[in-house]
Amino acid sequence: MRLFDSHCHLADPKFDEDRLQVVKNMQDTGVVQAMLICDPGDEVPYTEKTFQLTEDHPGFFFGIGVHPHNAKAYNDRIEREIQAFCAEGKSKALGEIGLDYYYDLSPRSEQRDVFARQLDLAYTLGKPCVLHIRDAFGDAMDILHGAAKTGRLVPCQMHCYSGSWETAKECLDMGMVISFSGSVTFKNARRLLETAKKAPIDRILVETDSPYLAPVPMRGKRNEPAYVAYTARFIAGLRNMDEEEFAETARRNSCRFFGINPEVYNR
Repeated sequence: MRLFDSHCHLADPKFDEDRLQVVKNMQDTGVVQAMLICDPGDEVPYTEKTFQLTEDHPGFFFGIGVHPHNAKAYNDRIEREIQAFCAEGKSKALGEIGLDYYYDLSPRSEQRDVFARQLDLAYTLGKPCVLHIRDAFGDAMDILHGAAKTGRLVPCQMHCYSGSWETAKECLDMGMVISFSGSVTFKNARRLLETAKKAPIDRILVETDSPYLAPVPMRGKRNEPAYVAYTARFIAGLRNMDEEEFAETARRNSCRFFGINPEVYNR
């Protein structure tokens, strides 16, 4: 299989001790492309390390944006930093951005303001968006519909989707792609299985969100990009598809969404 991990945090400090081995594991497993996500609003950002990883590996690309957890840290300086990184050739997305009412680590009003501001910034910069939406779907859709009404909504990836098929249909109707993480393999993911079966094949991406959410049979361990193969095989089985065919389709879906040449990858 040739695989694309459409969302990972490879520069996260949890990989500092063995990052070279993690990259080798990706290569050995067939993960030829990856979208590395970083956040300049983190208390200790790893944006520069993310950028360097993408410079060192032809199949690595990056997305940058302020996570809703860090919305309270958003300011003009951080916005200028996002703009500067987005001018780099390996920059392919703005994100992950959105709303998270589960943890509420930033005030909800600030989350909404920063989400809307970054959505508009993405339009100005011509970048698709990676969305993080948790327990806030109604407010998020209101903001997205507002952007759509003004003609300033860019293509969006619903990162780490965990909702119902009914909710997924709303996202698909807005032109989004649905990205599945290892959570689709969990025993309690019954409603998510319906979405993985019914979503149009040309709108499906797979991801790890590593170092989080390791799929079965690695659940409970630190996740890593190579484990996206477990998620791809699981969804291929759900859809009665050949594993290699599904992996290649999902890979090309990711390339198309992020505007990446599918022939540029780690060999």
